[in-house]
Amino acid sequence: MSRRPRPETPRLRPRVAPTDLTRIDFTEFTPEPIPFLGQAAYIQLEFFESLAKAVATAPDLASKEGLSAAAGVALRKHHELIAELRRLDAEPADVMAPFAPAADRFRQVTSGADWFELLLGIHITSGMLDDYFIRLAEGLPHELRARVRAILGESRSAEVIERELERAIAADPTLDDRLALWARSLVGDTLLIARSAVRAAGSGEHGPDVEPVFTELIAAHTRRMDALGLTA
Repeated sequence: MSRRPRPETPRLRPRVAPTDLTRIDFTEFTPEPIPFLGQAAYIQLEFFESLAKAVATAPDLASKEGLSAAAGVALRKHHELIAELRRLDAEPADVMAPFAPAADRFRQVTSGADWFELLLGIHITSGMLDDYFIRLAEGLPHELRARVRAILGESRSAEVIERELERAIAADPTLDDRLALWARSLVGDTLLIARSAVRAAGSGEHGPDVEPVFTELIAAHTRRMDALGLTA
């Protein structure tokens, strides 16, 4: 029996307005450029590895082709951040090494039970962390800040992943609730990684200062979920 086509899911308006971040002085908790770049570069490498897994396990050739392009974007971000480290005469492997254990664990716990959860996990975590490191880059020296924001602001991979998820959800109505629940479980682990970037500055506890940034991250997460027709 053929499956009846599912009605198109309407795009919902964002339920959370963006937070005004102008009152935050990012220079107070942005890490020094070298550890900032090392952590950001390793996280992009993790996203590339996750996307490579998504390519390998994709259900059809069209998905493989699209996701391979998304993986290429993540790898390019990694290489461009590595180039910034070398501009500062830093050895990339040495700088990234302290961040590897936590990032590796993060990738494991956010990989999900199947291809759909893997893909949504990449979409949610990469979106939140790219947003966060772009915000955190405000405390970097001016020219480096502009370059980092341009590197991390590349959004073509997110667009590819969103299209794949929309197609999957439209084809299988049973995915909605499961993926919404999975996405909610990802937020806490992602915010822990984000907070670790602040601690990397070595300047003490800054919890109260970054809460408005986290509020904006969650608002952007809600908008991503709305775009997929999922409940945040």
